[in-house]
Amino acid sequence: MKRWKGGTEMTADVINLTLKDQLKVLVRLLKYTVPFKGLLILAFSMLVISTVMGVMTPYLVMIFIDNYLTPSIFPEDEIMWLIIAFITVNVIAVLTTYWQIYLLQRLAFKVIQQLRIDAFEKIGKLGMTYFDKVPSGSVVSRLTNDTQAIVDMFTSVLGTFLMAIFMVISSFVMMFILDVKLAFIALIFMPVIVFILLTYRKYSARYFSQARSLLSDMNAKLAESIEGMKIIQVFNQEKRLRKEFAVINEEHYQYNIRTIKLDGLLLRPAIDMIYILSIVVILSYFGFLSFETSVTAGVIFAFIQYMERFFEPINQVSQNLNIFQQALVAASRVFTLLDENRHEPAQAADKNQEITNGCVEFKDVTFSYDGKNNVLKNISFTVPPGTTTALVGHTGSGKSSIINLMMRFYEFEHGSIEIDGHSIKTLPKEEMKKNIGLVLQDPFIFYGTPASNIKLYHSEMTFEQVKRAAEFVSADSFINKLPRGYDEKVVEKGADFSSGERQLLAFARTMATDPKILILDEATANIDSSTEEKIQASLMKMRSGRTTLAIAHRLSTIQDADEILVLNKGEIVERGKHDELVQLKGIYYKMYKLQNSQQ
Repeated sequence: MKRWKGGTEMTADVINLTLKDQLKVLVRLLKYTVPFKGLLILAFSMLVISTVMGVMTPYLVMIFIDNYLTPSIFPEDEIMWLIIAFITVNVIAVLTTYWQIYLLQRLAFKVIQQLRIDAFEKIGKLGMTYFDKVPSGSVVSRLTNDTQAIVDMFTSVLGTFLMAIFMVISSFVMMFILDVKLAFIALIFMPVIVFILLTYRKYSARYFSQARSLLSDMNAKLAESIEGMKIIQVFNQEKRLRKEFAVINEEHYQYNIRTIKLDGLLLRPAIDMIYILSIVVILSYFGFLSFETSVTAGVIFAFIQYMERFFEPINQVSQNLNIFQQALVAASRVFTLLDENRHEPAQAADKNQEITNGCVEFKDVTFSYDGKNNVLKNISFTVPPGTTTALVGHTGSGKSSIINLMMRFYEFEHGSIEIDGHSIKTLPKEEMKKNIGLVLQDPFIFYGTPASNIKLYHSEMTFEQVKRAAEFVSADSFINKLPRGYDEKVVEKGADFSSGERQLLAFARTMATDPKILILDEATANIDSSTEEKIQASLMKMRSGRTTLAIAHRLSTIQDADEILVLNKGEIVERGKHDELVQLKGIYYKMYKLQNSQQ
């Protein structure tokens, strides 16, 4: 769902959960506790013991009042045993309550740990179609804020809810033991309490869903602003971004205020009012009963205590309903991510198929991102083993789409792409990743070291292989000048390195796996002229003996290509070597002349 506020497009989804939906989410969430059932059973046992001990306290006080205090009889031995029993019951209650809280906290973190692992693993399986539509900040929010809300549910709600069930049941049992008629009268208040809680659930679910969605929007806006801070400052857009952020922030504030008003009306105040009415009914009942028969002070005290123990858990549950509602909405958002079906294209892998020579062939490939507008139309070409084919054309001509399909970032339905006669849809994924190397226009450098960026956690790769790859592309010249060489700390995105150094690191990363096929996506587009010579020398070495498919921005970098394909509006309109295309005096010739005139 998209919402427009003050000109800002907000892409986070609003999830409105019905009672049935909430039950499904809760059941699915509780399934995550199954692997840790030992912890759950132990926490449950502590809860039962703690509840039983809590019920025993008013009963012991009642015995003291009726049997000893009222008649003013104080036998030392009996009083001593009663005191010992009272202290023992309360000590056991304190200890079991501590262990119950500790065990539920531990269970919560175990569950969330697994949930976050599952969600992170799911992200790695999603295709580019998902990331094209969903802001990164929204995804981050689901793995951080939403999962933390689930932790709060386990720690604050689950224990309270289970305790409430046992305390309500045990309190009613004790009230029936003391006075059956009055216990039935107390049951009259239950439908009213249920009605209040259901009304709260209905409205709070809506408000919490909106608030969660807006929190996700804020994360997305914040992540986008931090990522593009240079552009924001250069174009003096700080005020505009602040206003857009303020709109989302204000709406988030308003929905939180609505939940606070709802809490203030339907939670503790309403339950407290019912509790006060119940006490009035109890005292009135015992008052009228005293005209007919004697009523002991101990029984009145015990009954009032059990009524308090009956209402207090309900009060605590109602107080935590907002946390519970937030957790269910948050969990549903995480499960929506886990259920996302926009996966990366599946491979019908044939384990016997291998990439041997690296011959790439496109056969009548037609492709559309949205299923309506074709960005590639009947694309056919062959890249023989060990040769270089360059793709050139104006922006939007389809160059990057060819690379995207080749790398299996997107699925295509029409035509086929083959490597050594095998469809890329049936080649094993590992075989493709091992034999196809990709170098992007803007290389991504991970936090770590130059060595870890080249190795990329290939466990079988040795440091010698890492070093050879760096030397092969001439990246060792700047790495060796670093204070700690290959172990130098690399900041986020390699911000301490120049664009040329980042590109050389990306080259080394690609060559470390010794691929048979090389994909170059405008690898020299962002390189200054002084660095370009070194980059070009590295590229020449990389391309030697490898099948290369290169997107070219600077035509001077691909003049030696074995074949150049000129694309226009998703179609190949010219093909041939550099000199042949210049003689045609078509699109390539105009592009070439334009670039030469600008030099």
